[in-house]
Amino acid sequence: MSFSRIIDWLKYFSSDIIRLMKLFVGRERELQRLEDLSKSGRACLAVMKGRRRIGKSRLIEEFGKEKQLLSFSGLPPVKGVTAQDQRDAFAKRIVDCFSIPLPVFNDWTDAFKTLTDNLSKKTTVILFDEISWMSAKDPTFIPKLKVWWDLVLQNHPSVILVLCGSISTWIDKNIINSTAFFGRVSLYLELSELSIAECRKLLTLQGFTGSDLDFFKILSVTGGVPWYLEQIQAGQTADENIKRLCFEKNGLLVEEFNRIFNDLFSKRGAVYKKIIRVLSDGMKDQGCLQKAIGYSSSGTLSNHVKSLEICGFVSRHPDWSLETGKKSKFTLYRLSDNYLRFYMHYIEPNLSKIEQGSFLDVPLSSLPGWEPMLGFQLENLLLKNRSLLYQALGVHAQDVVMDNPFSQRATGRKKGCQIDYLLQMRSHVLFVCEVKMRRRELGVEVIESMKGKIESLTVPKGFGISPVLLHLGPISDALLRSSYFYRIIDIAEL
Repeated sequence: MSFSRIIDWLKYFSSDIIRLMKLFVGRERELQRLEDLSKSGRACLAVMKGRRRIGKSRLIEEFGKEKQLLSFSGLPPVKGVTAQDQRDAFAKRIVDCFSIPLPVFNDWTDAFKTLTDNLSKKTTVILFDEISWMSAKDPTFIPKLKVWWDLVLQNHPSVILVLCGSISTWIDKNIINSTAFFGRVSLYLELSELSIAECRKLLTLQGFTGSDLDFFKILSVTGGVPWYLEQIQAGQTADENIKRLCFEKNGLLVEEFNRIFNDLFSKRGAVYKKIIRVLSDGMKDQGCLQKAIGYSSSGTLSNHVKSLEICGFVSRHPDWSLETGKKSKFTLYRLSDNYLRFYMHYIEPNLSKIEQGSFLDVPLSSLPGWEPMLGFQLENLLLKNRSLLYQALGVHAQDVVMDNPFSQRATGRKKGCQIDYLLQMRSHVLFVCEVKMRRRELGVEVIESMKGKIESLTVPKGFGISPVLLHLGPISDALLRSSYFYRIIDIAEL
């Protein structure tokens, strides 16, 4: 091969690597709202939160790619890191941004002033990432940030300051709900997981060409978290990718759980792990949660659960009266993060075996409860993509009274039942949905299961019931011919 051909090949190869590294999918609404800020002709303050690995920094990088982007991040609050260490890291980053001699900041006011003194008139995006870490151990950080914004940065009309963090509870307390920043924030953004369609697009762009079942296997472990999806290798099957990430010694998702709780919850991590562990076995109301964890009926547990909700790991699903369409006081809590549930069921119980390399030759399908677990993970994905379900059912959001997993508690006069997903329409129609994910062919036995649930359900007079089957995997001709279900929806077609 000639030297020139080698150079051409290297150029092609390197450009392909860069292209893959810069993949960006989704977030159109968030990008548009940020762009609107940049066109306002005044200095703007934006606040963004979301779980770890959800793509907060990557979104700002995409937004700032044609602007001047100045990115600063706090140091993880590990043992020994001081407030001065945070300011020193800020100083080194300023040197990187402006090529000036290394300054020494003994005070955040000096740090902010040096940053301002080096700003140009170009449209500039300033990102303070993991801001809770930046402010760690310095109670003056927030007051000085507020003064800097009020008296200095607002006089720079081409600046957009973005305050960002994974500890959403800290963001809520110290910025969103703080009187210090009342009336100053122009935009709040809370990043959630990518939609099913966006996940598919991202994996396709990365070169992954697995089947529909392979695709949903990956989502059952990763959810729609972009960074997790970016770890999927095109040259491996879904099972090979999952084994590499979750069942190999030092696998990225083997270590991720402890990183999440050490980084986000620090000393309280043990309490939050207990809540996650209990909810990984299924939805619980507050009373069951208190009993399982051994907490009193004080508000402490409620605050912990609320913190997990704010961080995007837990969701609440209030029951409601079918007769009135109003929420009841009975609320179920669900572990809504697919990775955390997968970790609790399959990674944590096998950590010693993973350390020894004992899982390298174990088929994933042989893991206990593997198929039911995939089905439950699929339910989680669908609950986060309700607009797709509305579209498949031919309904509009404004016509939906309530929709959620539905639990009817047993009493002396009625049986208990659990509905995977129930939609109550203004037209007094109830869509009773069953979610099934199976490798083997699904047959007419699912009809008997659905009939049992509907018979147990107490339905108000004048209401109609439309049973719906949402499935991933093959179904029998007999089931298709039965005409029992109002709709049989292949989830792969969503």
